[in-house]
Amino acid sequence: MTHINLAGLQIGDEIGTTEFLLTRDSLVRYAGASGDFNPIHYRDDVAVSVGLPGVLAHGMLTMGVAIQVAVNWVGDSGKIVDYQVRFTKPVVVDPVDGAVLKVTGKIGEIDVEKNQVRIDLAAVFNETAVLGKAQARVQL
Repeated sequence: MTHINLAGLQIGDEIGTTEFLLTRDSLVRYAGASGDFNPIHYRDDVAVSVGLPGVLAHGMLTMGVAIQVAVNWVGDSGKIVDYQVRFTKPVVVDPVDGAVLKVTGKIGEIDVEKNQVRIDLAAVFNETAVLGKAQARVQL
């Protein structure tokens, strides 16, 4: 049983905001866990040679970090029943400062019959949205 009262929710309610620091170390750890060793995620020279502004965070890492706002709110990752995003802009990870990804979640839809809520996630890096239509459906 979740601590969230469906009747007390309104569309547009903010469920939380969190900032995540992605570093080059984060990228190395993610590459090891995922098996994605594409050099655009760890070598500036390769990233620049293919027209990128620098080393990029893995898209799936960005997606995985963003969902944490909804997980924190609902209290159980197993209650996330659907999650989809569109990748709109890359997250460039500076070798010294890293990259700060700010994620905010809001109630986008309430389905009383199914006891579900759609969470709309806004993921912003350097004042630019990096995920579009990032939505998670949560079972309460």
